[in-house]
Order: sequence, then C-alpha cells, then structure tokens
Amino acid sequence: LFPFSSKGTMMDNRFATALVIACVLSLISTIYMAASIGTDFWYEYHTLSPAENISEAGRSIWEEFVSEEADEKTYTDALFRCNGTVGLWRRCITVPKNSHWYSPPETDLTTNCISFSLSDQFMEKYIEPGNHNSGTDLNRTYLWRLQFLLPFVSLGLMCFGALIGLCACACRSLYPAIATGVLHFLAGLCTLGLVGCYVAGIELLHKKLPLPDDVRGEFGWSFCLACVSAPLQFMAAALFIWAARTNRKEFTLLKAYRVA
Repeated sequence: LFPFSSKGTMMDNRFATALVIACVLSLISTIYMAASIGTDFWYEYHTLSPAENISEAGRSIWEEFVSEEADEKTYTDALFRCNGTVGLWRRCITVPKNSHWYSPPETDLTTNCISFSLSDQFMEKYIEPGNHNSGTDLNRTYLWRLQFLLPFVSLGLMCFGALIGLCACACRSLYPAIATGVLHFLAGLCTLGLVGCYVAGIELLHKKLPLPDDVRGEFGWSFCLACVSAPLQFMAAALFIWAARTNRKEFTLLKAYRVA
C-alpha cells in the first residue's frame, strides 16, 4: 500500500493548495466588493469648468442638490455641471469652498456628498425624470432597486460560504466545500447581475437626460472593483467544487481498493 499512500499524500497536497488559492481569491473578492459598495466612484462626470458653473447660479445648485425634495433631474443636472460622482449610496459634486454671489470664482474646490436615503433607493423612476405625471418607468425602477440589493446578497452568500468552510475545517472534511463553492458561484452571479443592472440603468438614464456637450461621463474605479470581483468569485467557486469533488472520488477509490 505504500505507493498508493504516497500518491494519496501528493493528492492531499494538491487539494490543500487549491483550497488555499480559493480562500485567497474569496478574500480578495470580498474586499473588492466591500470597497466598491462603500465608495462613490461608480460613475464620474467631468466638466470643463465646474467653478464657473457653480458661481453662475450661486448657492442654489448646492441647496437644490442637498434638498430632501430633490428629484432625479435636479441632482443629475448638478452632477453634470459640477464634476459629480455617483455611488450606490451617495452622490457627490465638486464646488468652491466659498460660492456666495458676491465672491469671485475660486479655484480652491471641495467635494460635498449627500447620501441616498432608504426611501430614495426604492423610489419609483419616472418616464420623464423630474416629471411625476409622466408615469413610472418600470425598467429603470427595478434596475435601480436590484443594483442596491444585489451587492448585499453577494456579500451575504460569501460570508455564509466562509462559515460553511470553517465548519468543514472543524469536521476535517473537504466535502462541505462543495456548498462553499456553490455559494461563491451564486455570489458571482449576483455581482455580475449588479454590474449589468448598473450599466443598463446608466445607459437608460442618459437616453432620458443626454450629457451636455462639455461634459464627459465614464465608469469609475469603484465600478471596476465590482467587475473584477465577479470573476474572482467564479474562480474561487470552481476551485472549491473541484477540490471537494475530486477528493471525494479519490476517497471512494481508496475505500474500494482497500475492500478489494
């Protein structure tokens, strides 16, 4: 039995390596996902002269931007004019530190942010942004809600998968790692769905409110972190499932060999 035992030891090392790599990928994807949720650079607007834009209208833009009654069109126009950035939880604009009407334009700028409330996350989107009488735009409404919910579902699945992995370590068995792999695969699907919903939502919004000629929009690094997180989750899932299934087959063959 010595050669077979030696081979079995080699296979165990291979499984251990796969699990270590899968755990590292899972940890990195979790960090990336958490960072993308907590930052405000999913989409960025670059304006040629934000200081001059804000000075023309005084403090009215900022007051409308932070108002609880600000509708989608109001804060989107402010994002266009003031180098705005949008996250899943907050929207930000860049304004001069002193924007009083009697003060000259300043080059010393500051970024001010306002959070989306929970009611904002589930608020209906309208066919004509800002016009409450135009009817509900169901596509944009559900895309917005999904892009808020899916990242938390993804993180929850990965955390639950990590808990199952700890239980597997306590039981000294690789077989529960299949469940960890399946949960990571589902988390990857949620992250991929999040990215798709966000892209579709931005494209539909810009069809309703086209970008001005002097404004350029692009996806930011927070969005890129979510894009990178999805394939990492899929790779971790594949390694978890492969290690568990292959180890199970090796154990079955070893048992059959001993019985024979």
